[in-house]
Amino acid sequence: MHAQHIRHQPPFSEAAWIEDDEARDRRVGEPLDCPLCDRAELPDGLRAARVSATWDASTMPAALRRAHRVAAGAWGLLEVEAGAVRFVADTDPPIDVLVTPAGPQPIPPELDHHVAPEEGARFHVTFLTRPAEDGSPGG
Repeated sequence: MHAQHIRHQPPFSEAAWIEDDEARDRRVGEPLDCPLCDRAELPDGLRAARVSATWDASTMPAALRRAHRVAAGAWGLLEVEAGAVRFVADTDPPIDVLVTPAGPQPIPPELDHHVAPEEGARFHVTFLTRPAEDGSPGG
C-alpha cells in the first residue's frame, strides 16, 4: 500500500529486472517487498474504518495469541490503553516490541503477527483503510 519507485542501484538494492522491458512488463501488478511495511510504517491517506472491542489478557480472542493477519487492503493500529502488550511480527528484520500507552504499533496488511498482553494490560485495534475514490469509507 506504499507507493514505491524502484531503481537498480547496487549494492543497496538489486532490481536488474527494471532495465529489461520484457522482465519489467512481466512484473507489473506483482507485489513487491516493501521496506516501509517491514518497518511497519503507516502509509499516508488511511482512515479509521472500525475499532475492535477493548480486551485484556483474559478477554482477548485466543487467535490473537498465535500468528494471524490483518486483511488485504487494511492496516491495524494496536493501541494500548493501560499496561503493556508484546507485539511480534514476521517482518525482515522481525519486529518484537513492547507497546505501551505512549505510542501505538502499526500492523501492515497480510503480515503474520501475534500479541501477548502483560497482566493488567488493556488494548484495542483500530482498523484503517484508504477512502474509496467515490468518497465512501472504502477498503
